[in-house]
Amino acid sequence: MTANIIDGKLVAASVIEAVKSAAASLEADAGVKPGIAVVIVGDDPASHTYVGAKSRMAKECGFNSVQHSLPQETTQEELASLIRSLNTNTSIHGILVQLPLPKHLDADPIIQSILPEKDVDGLHVVNAGKVATGDLNGGLISCTPAGAMVFVRRTHGEDLSGLNAVVIGRSNLFGKPMSALLLAANATVTTAHSRTKDLPSVCRNADILVAAVGRPQMVKADWVKPGATVIDVGINRVSAPDKGEGKSRLVGDVAFADVAEVAGVITPVPGGVGPMTIAMLMANTVIAAYRANGRVAPTF
Repeated sequence: MTANIIDGKLVAASVIEAVKSAAASLEADAGVKPGIAVVIVGDDPASHTYVGAKSRMAKECGFNSVQHSLPQETTQEELASLIRSLNTNTSIHGILVQLPLPKHLDADPIIQSILPEKDVDGLHVVNAGKVATGDLNGGLISCTPAGAMVFVRRTHGEDLSGLNAVVIGRSNLFGKPMSALLLAANATVTTAHSRTKDLPSVCRNADILVAAVGRPQMVKADWVKPGATVIDVGINRVSAPDKGEGKSRLVGDVAFADVAEVAGVITPVPGGVGPMTIAMLMANTVIAAYRANGRVAPTF
C-alpha cells in the first residue's frame, strides 16, 4: 500500500482561485480592493525572495500590494513609526513584517504593535488567544497551521470527532495553534515534543500525525499507524553528495519514502505545506478586508 500524496501546489492553487473570486466580489460590491503592506528590513537574500513571491501573489489575486523595503540600519523607532502609519491607513487591510529582522531590532514589540485585525500572519497575542479559545471566526489564524488544516479537512471533513491527532512540536508559531485548530474540529489531541516519553508509541496512536520539530526525517515508518494522515511541516536542508560535491536537498521531519509505504495520506517536502502558507496569507488578507468593510468574510 502506498500513501496518497497530497499535492500542496494544487491545493494552494484552488485556495488562490477562491481568494481571487472573493477579492473580485468585494471590489464589485463595495468598490474596495484588499490591500496588503509587506515590510522588509535589510538585505537578506532569502527574505527578499520570500517577499517577492508574496508581493507577486498579492498582485495576482487582485490586491493593492505595497512593499516597504527599509535599509539595514533602520532603527526600532523608525520601524515602529511605519507600522503606526500602516495601522491608520484604511486602504491597507493586512500588514506583514518579514522575519527575521536584523539583529539590532526587537521583533516582538513590532509584531504586537500591528492591529490584530491587520495581523495577516496571525502572530499577535490577540489572534493567538482567539485560536486558543476556539474563536476561529473572530481572529486571523497563523498561515502555516491554517494551511495544514485545509489538508486535514479535505481528507477527513470538517468534523474530526473520534479521531486521535498527535502534533510533534509545541512552538507558538505552529505547534500550539495547530493543536488548538485540531481540538476545535473535535479531534482528541496530544501535543508531543522533545521531552515526551516514548514518542514513537505516542505517534502510533495517531490517525492524524503532524510533525513540526525541525529534525530531518525523525519520524520513521514504525512510528506511524497504518493508514494514518501524515502532515510534514519540517523544512530541513541536508547534504546530498549524490547530487555532486557541496550539494544539498530539502527534506521534512518525516522519512518520506518509508512512511509513504504505511500512511494513508502524506504531504511531501518540498511541495506540501510550503505552498499553502502563502495561499493562506492571501486568504487572511481577503478575510481582513471583508471584516473591515462590515461584511461576512469567506471561509477557505
